[in-house]
Amino acid sequence: MVRKAFKMKLYEGQEKEYEKRHNELWQEMKDMISEYGGHNYTIFLDKDTNLLYGYIELEDEDKWDKSADTAICRKWWDYMADIMETNPDNSPVATDLKEVFHLD
Repeated sequence: MVRKAFKMKLYEGQEKEYEKRHNELWQEMKDMISEYGGHNYTIFLDKDTNLLYGYIELEDEDKWDKSADTAICRKWWDYMADIMETNPDNSPVATDLKEVFHLD
């Protein structure tokens, strides 16, 4: 299992909307995350900076990377683009975080 952490930026004032959309996460997105080997997916918000910190456990990082090419992932990105920083293709601007410590 690969542990992956990353950060993203939420636009100011969009905290409630971001949480609402994730509380109503489409079943197709849940299925895709599972199909592409994602487990134990959690996103945290730092209210002082509007930074989102994501954590996911992956079966295979190469397989996970292919999930970005699915129609449902692209549809989700388009849906979220108005409330967070995105790249020209509407994928979230995400910066991987380096793991420096882990304890089971």
